[in-house]
Amino acid sequence: MKKFISSFVVYSTIFLGAILLGFPTISRSIRLALPDKILVSFKSQAGSTSETPKEGLKEELGMKMSFPTGSSLPDCSHACGPCSPCKRVMLSFKCSIAASCPIVYRCRFLRFSPVNFLQTSTMDSRNGPEAPQEGLDTDVKLFFDSAPPLRDSLSLSERLTEFIERNSWSSGNKRPNRVVCITSGGTTVPLERRCIRYIDNFSSGHRGAASTEYFLKAGYAVIYLHRRGTCQPYCRSLPEDSFLECLEVTEESSVQVHQSHSAVVTRALRDHHAAVEKRLLLKLPFTTIFEYLQILRMVAISMRSLGAHCMFYLAAAVSDFYVPWDCMVEHKIQSASGPLDMRLAQVPKMLLVLRKEWSPMAFCISFKLETDSKILLEKADKALRKYNVHMVVANELSTRKEVVILVTGSERLTVRRNKNEADDDVENPLIKLLVEKHSAYIEESILRETA
Repeated sequence: MKKFISSFVVYSTIFLGAILLGFPTISRSIRLALPDKILVSFKSQAGSTSETPKEGLKEELGMKMSFPTGSSLPDCSHACGPCSPCKRVMLSFKCSIAASCPIVYRCRFLRFSPVNFLQTSTMDSRNGPEAPQEGLDTDVKLFFDSAPPLRDSLSLSERLTEFIERNSWSSGNKRPNRVVCITSGGTTVPLERRCIRYIDNFSSGHRGAASTEYFLKAGYAVIYLHRRGTCQPYCRSLPEDSFLECLEVTEESSVQVHQSHSAVVTRALRDHHAAVEKRLLLKLPFTTIFEYLQILRMVAISMRSLGAHCMFYLAAAVSDFYVPWDCMVEHKIQSASGPLDMRLAQVPKMLLVLRKEWSPMAFCISFKLETDSKILLEKADKALRKYNVHMVVANELSTRKEVVILVTGSERLTVRRNKNEADDDVENPLIKLLVEKHSAYIEESILRETA
């Protein structure tokens, strides 16, 4: 009788949970706390369900799986493997690093914990034609949950909120300012928590800095999310070696700008102070991939209220791979231990989440940089479709300062620097074109709202 009651409770719980949560597949998270054993009943993506129970763990889709909660499960940082039918379902048991395991990270996995509950998740599969959104959400959540907290996050949030409010409808403006978030510079991937060694992405930050100047000139408010130590707006014309070259000491021991640099420094100071005093420029620095993505999320969610009037100009060189914080050693990796063999996890594709959740109405431009011009446009087209952005700026490494190609769903526009003007940049005509495209996008959005 007790066995019958126990079975009835198990099946009733699963049945009611399935009705309430409303999903036929294992594409969402389930947590069940059961008294005697954990029993899993799930369907394959094809919809078939098997009714054959089996004690222990059976690595097959569509099979009912159960095991006693008191049984000894393998401690597995590496007890993860593909199931034989589809080679895509990953199984992980009581795995201390299951949340960031590079193997599990690529696909669906079932994770059993020793506290009498089951969690099923659909992870990002690189074998399928399109990654399920639920899996992507899980990847993103795992990344942010394991990331080290931002320093001064409260201060950053307050500055960001004040900046957005000033440039939105709530500030009393007749119409909101257009606000663009420009990301610039490369992210680092720390190899240790107390970081000595890291992997870096190439980026001088020149494009982001130049673009900031032209967007400000076009009347935009700019959130400049930049790598520490990279090129800054209005500083591009200053000597690269040292700012001290611009200065000299007078006979009265005062400091003044050297005559040869006077015009450049004066223009830079004037333009920079004008943007800051009007509160049209907010600089937010980052170094690591963890800092960059956490700040980007804060910015995107804050800008959501601006709707179509906000733009993302994502020129930063973002790391594709990283070492999860939970898997990172605390202290400096010692070379005396011999050759270093590391396995990097893939950084979740946050651009998809930005477009769908964080700021879905924003006008979004991403960048594609390649060293091989033969594959550049193909990769740009693929990125356009995959991430559902409005435009992709395609640029080849050796010619990136002279020409770029703006790829949209219907056209490819080549943008070149005006060589007749010595101090002109390719960013000048590029930003003018993007401002026109953004204007058209805003008008379309207004028409849709009033229709």
